[in-house]
Amino acid sequence: MSRILKSPSKYVQGDGVLLNFDKYLDGIGSRLFIIISTSGLKRIKPIVDQCFDGKEFSAVYEIFSGECTREEVDRLVRLAKAENCTAIAGIGGGKILDTAKAVAHYSELTMIIVPTVASTDSPCSSLSILYKENGEFDSYLFLAKCPDMVLVDTGVIAKAPSNLLVAGMGDALATYFEARACRNSGKNNQVAGKPTRTATELASLCWKYLREDGLKAKIAVDNGVCTEAVENIVEVNTYLSSVGFESGGLGAAHAIQKGFTHIPELHHVYHGEKVAFCTIAQLIMENAPKCELYEVIEFCESVGLPITFKDMGYEKIDLEKVKKASEVACLPNSTIHNMPFEVAPNMVYSALLIANAIGTEYKNR
Repeated sequence: MSRILKSPSKYVQGDGVLLNFDKYLDGIGSRLFIIISTSGLKRIKPIVDQCFDGKEFSAVYEIFSGECTREEVDRLVRLAKAENCTAIAGIGGGKILDTAKAVAHYSELTMIIVPTVASTDSPCSSLSILYKENGEFDSYLFLAKCPDMVLVDTGVIAKAPSNLLVAGMGDALATYFEARACRNSGKNNQVAGKPTRTATELASLCWKYLREDGLKAKIAVDNGVCTEAVENIVEVNTYLSSVGFESGGLGAAHAIQKGFTHIPELHHVYHGEKVAFCTIAQLIMENAPKCELYEVIEFCESVGLPITFKDMGYEKIDLEKVKKASEVACLPNSTIHNMPFEVAPNMVYSALLIANAIGTEYKNR
């Protein structure tokens, strides 16, 4: 079996790089179909328009509907073709970026990704997650390639609420532990190959720098400034975790999070926040050493990631819904089967309840 690693063709990161958007677009695309939110349009359009003024680049802006569904992707594909655009650009958060990647895939156009928050590890991957209109998970869309360019302006990200950066840390937190499980089981990564050593090492760097710089980066963003710690964590959330999860492999944490989409009371919780809690559940399933488990719990508590259901606003736990989520996590094609042992719904259910109990006990101390 081949070992496969996928990554974006170009990755650009730095404070103020959006001001030189045209410089990095050279040879990639000149007429951009930009998918963006209403609030993002107000903040980002003046910067892009000023950057393109008097140059050979032009932009067509289209407001994102709010959910990455098949219907929304189809709508945007039609509009991009009607406007004769040469490239698709997503500027915004995770669902906008996933939508832009899907639109570029079906349009067979250049794919440009510009995160305005570092809240997920999706920007650099060749994967889009599609949802149903009601917010439930629909399916993974595996793309032919990673983005042609990912441009990350850390000055923009530092001005966003810190809870978004923290949510990205939650997503990145799982990367090492899932890649480790995938390597130990000998299962394939997300691009149908065995993990390369490089991918596994990139995944391990996520946990290394989260511990070193996670809290410092949160404090910096709380104060609206971009520091070296912020640069490091943005790279962790956006690049290392993206390449690490896709080429290193997924395990139980993301599978359980997918099950959580069937609990309506958790729909308001950020993806990365849920993934962090599900990582604790994965470690319990693995019977991880106490020191490792509590190191993860301590990190989550320090930056504000949930360690209990109550932290996610789910105080009145419906055990039947938790059981349903556990069953969804164990569907035949789930990444939970990349774990180095057989997993059943009752094991997931027990791990979630124990994770909640340990988190509660930790807080009560």
